[in-house]
Amino acid sequence: MATNRSAGGGGLGTRLLGTRLLDYLESKKNLAGSACGIVGLGLTLTGVAGTYWPVVVAGLYGAGALIAPPRRPAPPEPEGPTEQLNGVREQFGRLREYVAEVELPAPAEGRLAELMELYGALLEPGWVADVLATDPESVHALSRAIELDVPECVDTYNRTRWWTRLTPGGESPERHLERQLSLLHEEAERVTADLREAEARRQQTHTTYLEERGQRS
Repeated sequence: MATNRSAGGGGLGTRLLGTRLLDYLESKKNLAGSACGIVGLGLTLTGVAGTYWPVVVAGLYGAGALIAPPRRPAPPEPEGPTEQLNGVREQFGRLREYVAEVELPAPAEGRLAELMELYGALLEPGWVADVLATDPESVHALSRAIELDVPECVDTYNRTRWWTRLTPGGESPERHLERQLSLLHEEAERVTADLREAEARRQQTHTTYLEERGQRS
């Protein structure tokens, strides 16, 4: 068994070495070095290099390889709609864990629960999420709200409430929190309305197509 593993490991190492060698042979460094090496061979044939021609050829090859621009790494492939939405779902999962640990006044807590329910319905895997994934602006709006806005609302409320206990007076932090959550809920409703409108347009387009097809036949 050990012999088989060694043989397998040796074969893998050989393949990796061959791949690296092939990559280098196709690299700009090797091409530039080879071009300079050919110049060295030309000097050798004309007698310029003399008896030191191997040193001249090797030196010109090395110089060409050094001055050649390095290989640029391939740019990362942009995330597709599915990957982006999966990222938002992960953010939403972390947000759920965060808000479960905080205590909020009853009105704000109810508003936050409604907001979280709406986010969850939009992100639930299925045809609704598939429609959402086709609208990058809506995905961005949800991602921003889930990752930044909601945690900021809760965090600033807790901090402001602590200071208010020391120095009472001024506008209630609870009122600010309720207003912030209401604005975020309105934004989520606009996202929902936009998606619903897109589906309505799709339905109308199909109706028009069927009507026109019926008239042609």
